[in-house]
Amino acid sequence: MAIIGSNLKPFTSQAFKEGKFIQVTEADLAGKWAVFFFYPADFTFVCPTELEDMADLYGEFQKLGAEIYSVSTDTHFSHKAWHETSPAVGKIRYTMLGDPSGQVTNNFGVMREGVGLADRATFIVDPDGVIQYVEITSEGVGRNAAELLRKLKAAAYVRSHPGEVCPAKWEEGAKTLAPSLDLVGKI
Repeated sequence: MAIIGSNLKPFTSQAFKEGKFIQVTEADLAGKWAVFFFYPADFTFVCPTELEDMADLYGEFQKLGAEIYSVSTDTHFSHKAWHETSPAVGKIRYTMLGDPSGQVTNNFGVMREGVGLADRATFIVDPDGVIQYVEITSEGVGRNAAELLRKLKAAAYVRSHPGEVCPAKWEEGAKTLAPSLDLVGKI
């Protein structure tokens, strides 16, 4: 089943955010952009560098009306302990979803068979709960929050400007394209 264009599936997750344990469901995302940032496990190596990178740009994501949800199959208790002991992870102000049951990870189709860990995967979900972007990388390849922010801006632009698309390397304010018969073979 193709995941792009599919609707977010129902879930309930215990999470750690800003020193508190909270419960998050798909209903909490209604009307907002959401970034689901899956990673294999707490207390690892590439993961804290990525989570710190996201933490550094969290305010920029919020300006676009987007909330970030980091997700691993660890518990919310583990997230709290990691947040309190790692200088990089300690910068996080966004929601860290615990997913020990694998419900969220399986909903997005990124559970490693027989391992119980999430793939390194990113999803952008629009305010209607529709998945607009997917990226999955190998465990040893870290992601770039600035590039993800650019992609979120492109997705938001296309959503608010029907009939226009963003070409490669598009940056906010740059020229877009309006697909038409006149453009065929001229790009």
